[in-house]
This record gives sequence, structure tokens and C-alpha cells, in this order.
Amino acid sequence: MSRQPATAPVPARQLLAEHAAESVRAYAADQRAEVDVLAPVLEDVADNGYLAPESGVLWEEARDAHLERLAGEHPCVTSSATVMATG
Repeated sequence: MSRQPATAPVPARQLLAEHAAESVRAYAADQRAEVDVLAPVLEDVADNGYLAPESGVLWEEARDAHLERLAGEHPCVTSSATVMATG
């Protein structure tokens, strides 16, 4: 008598059209790229802990600085400071 575990039956699969398969592959590549960027950050947090709040930048300041950079590069972008001053 065999001692190998019983294997579950493999469900039938419906193949994707080639353009759909390419889209799924492209999405998988995009997701992998995002994970490749995020993984080292998470590993750093795991190894070294979070940054102390005093050493960081408030998200509002980071947002406003980024919007200012975008406004300088693209005139159609308005910074939140401009909106607040004119609104």
C-alpha cells in the first residue's frame, strides 16, 4: 500500500486570449516592481525599527513641498498653499 498523500484533483482551466494573457503578465510585472521597491523599506523597518517622529517630516510639509515642485514643473498643478491663499 502506498504511503504517498492523496493529491487533490487539478481543476480544469480556461486559457486566456493572448492579449489578455499579456495584460495579466504586464500587471504582474508592475506589481513585482512595486514590491521590489517596498520590500527593502519593510526589511529596514524590521531590522532597525521605525524612525523617531522627531526626525521625520510632517506629511503636510512633504505634500506641500511636492506640490510646489510639481507646480514649478507643470503650470496646471496648483499647490495647496496657493489654493488656501486664494480660496
